[in-house]
Amino acid sequence: MDSFEALGLGPEVVEALAAEGIERPTALQAAAVPVVARGHNLVAVAGPGAGTLAAWAAPLFDRVEPGGGHPTVLVAVPTGEVGEALADSLGRIAQHTGHAIAVIAGPWALPERADVVFGTPGQLAAATGDGRVDPAAVRAAVVVDAASIEALGVLQTLEGVLELLPAEAQRIIVTLPETDGVRALVRARVPRATHVPPQPAAAEDEGPVVERGDLHYHVAAADRERATLEIVARRLTDGDARHAVVFCRSEDRAADVGDYLTQHGFLAGAPGDDSAPVWIAVDALEARAAITASPDPDAVITVSCDVPADEDTLDRRHSAGGDGIIVVLPREVDHLKATAFGAGYRLRPLPLEVTAVPRDIARLRARIEEAAEQSLGAEMLILAPLFERFDAAAVAAAVLRLLREQGTDTAATRTAPPATQAAEGAAGARPFVRLYVGAGHRDGVSPREVLGALSGESGVRGNYFGRIDIRDTFTLVEVDPTVAGKVISAANGVNIRGRAARVDYDRGSREKPGGRPRGGPPRKSGRPRT
Repeated sequence: MDSFEALGLGPEVVEALAAEGIERPTALQAAAVPVVARGHNLVAVAGPGAGTLAAWAAPLFDRVEPGGGHPTVLVAVPTGEVGEALADSLGRIAQHTGHAIAVIAGPWALPERADVVFGTPGQLAAATGDGRVDPAAVRAAVVVDAASIEALGVLQTLEGVLELLPAEAQRIIVTLPETDGVRALVRARVPRATHVPPQPAAAEDEGPVVERGDLHYHVAAADRERATLEIVARRLTDGDARHAVVFCRSEDRAADVGDYLTQHGFLAGAPGDDSAPVWIAVDALEARAAITASPDPDAVITVSCDVPADEDTLDRRHSAGGDGIIVVLPREVDHLKATAFGAGYRLRPLPLEVTAVPRDIARLRARIEEAAEQSLGAEMLILAPLFERFDAAAVAAAVLRLLREQGTDTAATRTAPPATQAAEGAAGARPFVRLYVGAGHRDGVSPREVLGALSGESGVRGNYFGRIDIRDTFTLVEVDPTVAGKVISAANGVNIRGRAARVDYDRGSREKPGGRPRGGPPRKSGRPRT
């Protein structure tokens, strides 16, 4: 769909979206808006950057009349800061539709009389308990970033709020990733939900993932334009780039970004304008044609000032030219990682010059790099208010200092339970053994899902686990040898992404705990040979 009109939205809502520069639906919005407009329950596996807010808010504004004098739409968010930010964004659209927006706890007038109310699960539970919100009057409930709500330990509180609502009230879950805990919530409280995108067939073999190359990304604390300016300035003045194509989500946004770059001395023009070092683009296909027609396409870098909303947009923007760079906000990182993986690109942070360092510091950096590759949605939300006051590097350094002051051994290869630390001190001892888990990239699993499944089934705490290495069809997980047997016994056959995953010792390990060799014929319970 090329327009919101074609999705069936009324002219008032379409005009409200256009006033905020939201003119063409993203892939998520095109799939989700008709579902919500029909009043059906929805599970949208997507994160900030995919257009999640308009995907549910626009059709609800069409369905729910304003001015009822009490909350008819509840929106559960992971943190108060997220609620404030979303309420501010939605409030600008609501000015054109007449809906009243509020946050249940904050500097908002009369939230108990607003049409749409945001709050954390705890705040919403309190409001339904003390009468500020009448559950019987609620027509729709939206859960934003359910995976982070689970990570923050309040998913059960959220389920209690949903349980109070009328059976006919619409339920909308937005999450990335869709964890086992979120799936359980959907099964219990969101009946007959439509999934967007549709859930893949369990045993379908889609073949190898196409690899299209590397893309770099830069996490901006809050100001995308400033981050884009710094990237453009560095690459055009100190690098070998001749032009920089800067992609924006709308014409209005492109005009603003172009003016900002021009004010700082980097003349912005249309794609193909050889006199302008910066080419501002909204239409990716037009920009790609200009790049291909340039004398040296490799000397044209591509920069997304706004994170691509879907796989097709990402590929169209960055499949031509030299280096591709994406500016992303902290809350959009999980969305970008999933989108890049689906499009066949490997993500790399913008490279920095490094000098030789002692081995223990190098190992620490390797651990941090490994952690940075994992899903960090909940952690980003916790730190988001600090990113507005401090540079992200300063926040990371402060966290590292706190860990060191608390006695964390930063030179160790991994924080481990006492038994593991003792094993590290013994001559020739290995701190971890590796387990095989029968689910991998093709199943769409994330490190957090694998850890959650193994830890949740076995009751073994997360600090007993080590590196989680997700391969194409399986995953290798390091675990403390003192609890490895317990994990295998409890988690073998655990449901991960809709399939029963086998859990066993990895055949690549040289021995089981206790030093017994791994030789001999394979057991019937062993991992099939490939």
